[in-house]
Amino acid sequence: MLHGPFLYLYISALIDEKYQFNKKHLFHFAPFLLFNVFVLVSPLFPELAGRIRLDHMESEHGAPLLFNFFLILTVLSGPVYFLLSIRLFKILDINIFNNFSTTENINLDWLRKLVYSFGVIWTVLIVVATIHHVFHLFSWAFCTDGLFLSLSVFIILIGYFGLKQKEIFTQYPDHKIEYVTEPKTKYASVLLNEVEAELYISKIKHFMKAERPYLDADLTLPDLATKLEIPSHHLSRVINESFGLNFFDFINQYRIEEVKAKMARPEFDHLSLLGIAFESGFNTKSAFNRVFKKITGATPSEYKKQLQ
Repeated sequence: MLHGPFLYLYISALIDEKYQFNKKHLFHFAPFLLFNVFVLVSPLFPELAGRIRLDHMESEHGAPLLFNFFLILTVLSGPVYFLLSIRLFKILDINIFNNFSTTENINLDWLRKLVYSFGVIWTVLIVVATIHHVFHLFSWAFCTDGLFLSLSVFIILIGYFGLKQKEIFTQYPDHKIEYVTEPKTKYASVLLNEVEAELYISKIKHFMKAERPYLDADLTLPDLATKLEIPSHHLSRVINESFGLNFFDFINQYRIEEVKAKMARPEFDHLSLLGIAFESGFNTKSAFNRVFKKITGATPSEYKKQLQ
C-alpha cells in the first residue's frame, strides 16, 4: 500500500518546481495506516484475529470482511497509481515543451518505462490471481512471490536511475524569474493588452534575429525572458497565442532554419549534418532528426539531397 503513494509523490516532486509535502498528501497513506491499526487491534478480538492469515493461507471460516476490503484496496492501488502517474507524465510533457528547448535528461524516459512495465506486470499478476480464485488454476505463491520480486526490482532500478537524475526545474535566485507551469486557462489572470503584445512580438523577433539565442542548446524560457527583460508569463503567453507555438517548437523552428541556411552555404560543406546541427543549437542526433522531420516533413539527408 506504500509503493503507489511514494511513486506518485516522487514523480510529483520531480515535475513541479514548487512542490511541497503538505497535509493533503497524507490522504495517500490512509489505507496503509488504517490496515496497520486493524492488524494491531484485531488481537483484542480472538474470533477476529483467528481468521486473519497474512501468509495468504485459506482459513476455515474465511477472512473477515474488513480484511478482504483491505486486500481489495491493495489490489486496486497498483492500477490507480499507475494511471495517476501517467497523468503526471502528461503534465510534465506540457511543462517541458512550454519551458525548455531540449528534452535531453529531463523527459524522465527511464521512469516512464519503469512505470509502464510495472503497470503491465501488476495487471498480469492481478489477472492471474483472479483466475486462481475463480478457476483454482496457478498457485497463490506465484502471484505473491511475483509481486514481491517485481516490487524489489522496481525499487532498485528507481534508486539507481533516480540518483543519476538531475533536477528538472531549477530554482532561480531572482524570484521574478520563474518557469510557467500553469495551464493556459490561468493566462486570464495575466494582464497583457494589445499594445504590449505587439511591442513584445516586435522585440522578440528582433532579438531572435540579431542575437540568435537559440544557438544555446540549453536555452530555457526563464533564460530568454531574462535576456528580453520580459516577464516569463508574458513571454510564454505571446509565444503560445501570437506565434501559435509552445516554447520548444518556437526555439527549434529557428534552429531548423539555421540548419537549412548552413546546408545551402558552401563554407559549411566540410561539416557533417550532425556537425551543422550542433553548430545550430541541437545537442543530440536523435532530437535533431526528430525535430527536423517534424518541421520540414523530410529527414536531414533527404533535404540535403533535394538541395543538391
